Amino acid sequence: MTQGELLYSGKAKSVFSTATHGELLVKFRDDITAFDGGKKDVLTSKGSYNAQVSAFIFRYLEKYGVATHFIRMVDDSAMIVRELHMIPLEVIVRNVAAGSMVRNYPVDEGTPLVPPVIVIDYKDDTRHDPMLNDDLIVALKLATPGELSIIKDQALKVNSILSGFFDELGISLVDFKMEFGRQNGNIYLGDEISMDSMRLWDKQTGESLDKDVYRFDKGDVMNVYQKVTQRILNRE
Repeated sequence: MTQGELLYSGKAKSVFSTATHGELLVKFRDDITAFDGGKKDVLTSKGSYNAQVSAFIFRYLEKYGVATHFIRMVDDSAMIVRELHMIPLEVIVRNVAAGSMVRNYPVDEGTPLVPPVIVIDYKDDTRHDPMLNDDLIVALKLATPGELSIIKDQALKVNSILSGFFDELGISLVDFKMEFGRQNGNIYLGDEISMDSMRLWDKQTGESLDKDVYRFDKGDVMNVYQKVTQRILNRE
């Protein structure tokens, strides 16, 4: 596989062209950030853990009929994906009140949310990812009403599948972020689903098993990422 030109470099991933039309190479780097990039570090093996978990989850979701951008792994920290026109929305599904929801609304941390809550933010760090409603999304031409309906349906489907999966591992899927993109008129789940984009709590101990360990200095984040990766991959 020949790596082409660098097309995009985000906080923790780099995207390259390939020799195959419609396919891209995504490399997961060891960079870790929090608070809109205000906190940054480079941690050995972090990219590999997130890439492996994302690949597992994409494969798992595909078995249940969720269309994703994932094609195959190249090595432990890089994957080939479909080239999507990404929709600049961060779609968050919340099953339990935590994080910004607790800071911004009158709800206690740990409160179950039934049914799950979908929150959609505009993906723009310079504006601190402001929350959107359906009318704004359509007015800004970020997605059509039909696309928005598909995105929400897929988000809830993914949440149902992954909540059950993690429950079997003794882990609560508190909330998580998804991104979607278009290819040939179809909507695909893109980006990544990893410890960077999920909030996970151990069901027995309540221990954080995600990037909150890094955000709030709760311990050795790489030890946590390694443990979660092993629990997930050993499920195969």
